[in-house]
Amino acid sequence: MLNKTQQHEEVASSFSSLYKTVLHIWGAETVWWRRLSQDNSQISGDPFSESMANLSIGLEQLDQQWMDWVLSRDENGLKEKLRYSNSRGDQFYQPIYQLVLHLFNHSTYHNGQLVTILRQLKIEKIPQTDFIAWTRQV
Repeated sequence: MLNKTQQHEEVASSFSSLYKTVLHIWGAETVWWRRLSQDNSQISGDPFSESMANLSIGLEQLDQQWMDWVLSRDENGLKEKLRYSNSRGDQFYQPIYQLVLHLFNHSTYHNGQLVTILRQLKIEKIPQTDFIAWTRQV
């Protein structure tokens, strides 16, 4: 387990620390969940008070919500279109499956960055992050 200093150490990446990268992933998944739920509330600040343990729990709970939701849908449910606004207020109307694919692709992109950040922090034992490796564990 990384100590708090490592979790918040500044690194060269899209976000300046491992913690901020994970927080961004949580934030993006939360924004898309709220759009899907037609909840227009905004995220303000860090609801986890810089605690990686709490952030990890929050992300795991949110990921489980997404998994349960996706598993409860059939193909037609994923083809339904969702009307939503982005953070600038621009309106869009897209099939839900495209939003879900974007969400997973976005998280995968940042998971790759997390591996790079861990390497910058001199962490040598990094778990496999490829999707196929995950499917072999399920």
